[in-house]
Amino acid sequence: MEPIDTTTIPADVRAAGPQAVKLYDAALQFEGLLTQQLTQQMFDSTGADSDSSSDSGDDSMVSTDGGPYQSMMPQALSDSITAGGGLGLADELYRAMAMRYGIGSNGSTPTGSTTGEGGEPQ
Repeated sequence: MEPIDTTTIPADVRAAGPQAVKLYDAALQFEGLLTQQLTQQMFDSTGADSDSSSDSGDDSMVSTDGGPYQSMMPQALSDSITAGGGLGLADELYRAMAMRYGIGSNGSTPTGSTTGEGGEPQ
């Protein structure tokens, strides 16, 4: 997996400190792995389907014959999706984990401060 581009990290996460950036980085990596698995499954399933059916002679745009670049397609598609903003999963994962661990973003309080049940200030 390629290194995370820090420009994709929202300003509020960067302002929350290095722990928040690490947490967001982990969320981005998870989203990247999930996207890669999804695209790999998609390419695997289309390869299996193309062997059994050839309904149209106009398959010049999509080739599933196992050419030299086919193995790179899932990773390239996954990287493009992630570079284009992803699926939005990383943001949601980060928000949930930040709230759980008390990492400051959107008004949450840092770990060690006095909070009540559910992270609400006392």
